Amino acid sequence: MKHAFYKLMVPMLAFLLLASSSGFAQENRTGTNAASELLIPVGARYMAMGSAPLATVSGVDAIYYNPAGLAISSENADAMFSSMKYFADINVNYVAVSANFGGFGSLGFSVKSLDIGDIPITTVDAPDGTGAIFAPQFVTVGLTYAKALSDRVSVGATTYLVTETLDRANASTVAFDFGVQYRGVDRLKGLALGVAIKHVGPAMQYGGTGLLAPADREGDDRPSTQYQLVAQTDELPATLEMGVSYVYDIDEKSKLDISTMYQDNNFSDDVASLGLEYAYDNMLFIRFGYNAATAASERYIYGATVGAGFNYSINNLDLRIDYAWRQLDVFNSSNVFTLGLGF
Repeated sequence: MKHAFYKLMVPMLAFLLLASSSGFAQENRTGTNAASELLIPVGARYMAMGSAPLATVSGVDAIYYNPAGLAISSENADAMFSSMKYFADINVNYVAVSANFGGFGSLGFSVKSLDIGDIPITTVDAPDGTGAIFAPQFVTVGLTYAKALSDRVSVGATTYLVTETLDRANASTVAFDFGVQYRGVDRLKGLALGVAIKHVGPAMQYGGTGLLAPADREGDDRPSTQYQLVAQTDELPATLEMGVSYVYDIDEKSKLDISTMYQDNNFSDDVASLGLEYAYDNMLFIRFGYNAATAASERYIYGATVGAGFNYSINNLDLRIDYAWRQLDVFNSSNVFTLGLGF
């Protein structure tokens, strides 16, 4: 198994290094990509750690951060429900479930939706509104598969269906995440590596009756008709992420998770993240994180994150409650609440 792992990892790492060195993100193109909702993190635990634990994220939380971690779980079945107050009065709701099927591997299912609220419809003739409203719908549905290749190596992949609806215009596409985790690097129990390629797939293009425009012809007896406006296709916000974590056992009941992650973005500044989690008796948790753009940039609006968590077992049910606060410049900071259940 060890030799098979190295045969798998050598070409994968070579590809990742080549992609990184060739400039996965050649220039800052912030705001020009499609499906930005794919970039919105979920789950209070790892958001409070700055999204840094790419190498140690596990269980149902791993579906978003690194699908390989889905194979590492102490639960036979897992579920999580998360709600975040995002900027501009947008609410991000997320639900995910997973199950371990033994030798076959683990499967996960997730749904992320954005609640943007009602927006008045305006036209050229009625710039103050027609009296009608519409509610944009942004939904991402994911199916994840992960498998532990050994006691130290796991791999995983997620397929997303991304749909966006704006009144009479809509778009959809599929996106893919791929991840690897290697725990116990060089036989050091607490040292782990993680790599993930996320949000890759075909470009999105809007269509629908909202893109029909009148084509009246002056001086012609033919009735008025319409023509179809062709929207531009936009690429997905692909990222390449590499992380290193170390879990230090302070004593029999306390441990400290120290995680770092580098994110190479295809449409915006690259980001470096640091995350810390102090755990007492696997019951009480205190977390801290920090994100920073690797280049001096006034466009990057995220910074510090803090949070806490509480785990409690009732018979065969594990109850997890987590909270995170995420700093944002310009906008109000985000508050995230997550409820997790393990069986």
